[in-house]
Amino acid sequence: MGDLISDSMNSIMSAELHQKKEVVLTKCSSLLVGIVKIMKSNGYIGDYEFTPNERGGVITIKLINKINKIGSIRPRYPCTAEKLESYEKVYLPAAGFGIIIISTSNGLMTHYEAKKQGLGGILVSYCY
Repeated sequence: MGDLISDSMNSIMSAELHQKKEVVLTKCSSLLVGIVKIMKSNGYIGDYEFTPNERGGVITIKLINKINKIGSIRPRYPCTAEKLESYEKVYLPAAGFGIIIISTSNGLMTHYEAKKQGLGGILVSYCY
């Protein structure tokens, strides 16, 4: 039992590697729901369903086998808008390929949106 985001990313990656059609995350938080929403809007996963319960909720994610690698960024590095490109080189295999999800003062967003708005924030996860 470790970090909730890391555990969830590992579950999604494992299900992708085994070519499963869906994965059920039984532990979740609002941060995780935001990450899943961004992944769906960028085309890495299909539909997802969030069902709240007394323990936080359950997320059921439909997989479409478009994820090559997904992971959590630990420790959660603070990053300015000017340094986003250097972190892009560290976590993504090529420029313009994949996304880094950042928690900013305007909410969760991809590194592309953060660069466009000139925002920095905390690096949370990556996906390509």
